[in-house]
Amino acid sequence: MIVGSLLIIIVLALVVMGAVPIGRWIAVMIVEGPAKGWPRLARLEHCICRACGVDPARQHSALDYTLALLLFNLAGMLVLYGVQRLQGFLPLNPQGFGAVAPDLAFNTAASFLVTADWQNYAGETTMSHLTQMAGLTVQNFLGAGTGLTVAFAVTRAFCGSGLQTLGNFWVDIICAVLFVLLPLAVLTALIFVVMGIPQTFLGSVEATTLEGAKQVISLGPVASQEAIKLIGSNGGGFFNANSAHPFENPSWWTNILEIWAQLVVPVATVIGFGYALGERRQSRALLGVMGAVVIMGVIALWWAEAAGNPILAGFGLDPTAGNLEGKELRFGQPLSALFTVATTGSGTGAADVMHDSLTPIGGMVALFNLLIGAITPGGVGSGLYGMVVVALLAIFVAGLMVGRTPEYLGKKIEAREIKLVVFASLLYPLLALGFSSAAVMLPEALASRGNQGPHGFTEIIYAYASTTASNGSIFAGLNGNTLWYNTTLGIAMLAGRFGTIVPLLALAKSLAAKTRMPASAGTFPTDGPLFVGLMLGVLIIVYLLQYFAVLALGPIAEHFAMLAGKTF
Repeated sequence: MIVGSLLIIIVLALVVMGAVPIGRWIAVMIVEGPAKGWPRLARLEHCICRACGVDPARQHSALDYTLALLLFNLAGMLVLYGVQRLQGFLPLNPQGFGAVAPDLAFNTAASFLVTADWQNYAGETTMSHLTQMAGLTVQNFLGAGTGLTVAFAVTRAFCGSGLQTLGNFWVDIICAVLFVLLPLAVLTALIFVVMGIPQTFLGSVEATTLEGAKQVISLGPVASQEAIKLIGSNGGGFFNANSAHPFENPSWWTNILEIWAQLVVPVATVIGFGYALGERRQSRALLGVMGAVVIMGVIALWWAEAAGNPILAGFGLDPTAGNLEGKELRFGQPLSALFTVATTGSGTGAADVMHDSLTPIGGMVALFNLLIGAITPGGVGSGLYGMVVVALLAIFVAGLMVGRTPEYLGKKIEAREIKLVVFASLLYPLLALGFSSAAVMLPEALASRGNQGPHGFTEIIYAYASTTASNGSIFAGLNGNTLWYNTTLGIAMLAGRFGTIVPLLALAKSLAAKTRMPASAGTFPTDGPLFVGLMLGVLIIVYLLQYFAVLALGPIAEHFAMLAGKTF
């Protein structure tokens, strides 16, 4: 217990240590671009802009910024859909895979567009090397870059005073991908190769088992995709088993690096927010909220898994090691718990354990992280703007209690801003609960469950919560490769991502135009423990009220059934 706790603390400390310099660099990208002290990078940016026909000096209004973002992502989705449909005619296809079915291609294109990377297929038996590299991996960069651009725009809105523009989307996406994500991904991929993760164009090799049988082992350019899937908070595995596969995550050390990789950029973005504002205490407050949720989640999940399953103990299995079903022994309970909380609390969605095999309380921790939008610490960029929504809700509640117009970071929060915040915060439950309600009423949707009863219900609600939050992790008991789920999950992903981004950019426009005022004696402090507690209260109480019925019908009911010795 003590060793596991120390290990978790060390990993989280390494995340913060790595996030500080990355956060300072992100702040430079937000405020000044690569020209500040890096003339060669500035020249590179200028050359790329000129080749793309972009005027880097032009500033975009909120409408122009939003339209550019939406058109850019629409083009990316169409290209990725086309690559899947045509992969049988394209090179770098040593396995000879044919075209991906239209509904699955739509789901996959939507999934990798929004960084959910929800996978209704097995990568090693469905996607060619070209599709994996030029389609999925490229979109991993662009999807994560899109999240960073929104974070850039929201940060500028708070930093500026009386602004009518939010920056230049094309310059922001170049900076995000070329100067933040790409260097980190290349470095991480090289370390992964050294640690034993394959990076090859071979399709497969044939091995002889101990029994003398022949086994075909799939290979491919795994390390490069593994790096950006984690650095970019994407999560889509090269193999079906994701980060539980020994080629994606071969050792205890790679597991630690994977946890670090999926947390470092979301945390760095929040730190960069504070540096750009010139108020680092503000970012510490947001990180305090994120850290508290992560730690509470790790404690709850680790306790639940260590306590084990009394039903399995009744069959004579040794209960001292806890619930080992669906887990890799090489990682251990502490790192498995931290990985699960990190991947569902961020936008990553990778998995080094089978979430479907978690105990009911362990599964509820993962599910709750998704239901609140996977914002602790969230995806690349999305964690920051997701926490800004929570902060504005909290400051609105504080304003109601003291009878003052709420302020946040020197900007008055008025009716228009609150309406946009409420729209963004209600979109998640509307999509997740709405689609889940429809699914539990349709026989063809219910037929995809791997289990009956509360666990089967959790499989359905988890799928829509995961996709709406652009997370992409799966309970794995649900067969999602059907026309219903491919279509509705794809719609949930697109609506959850862009239905949040559009009102947030409108919010950024409104805040940017406001005059930034200095704090006064009547200003509610937003950088101390009182505000951290208020934000935690909003996260836990408000969201728990929205989802308590779902949790009661799913994991809570299953927990008491488990204690009574009943299975489904």
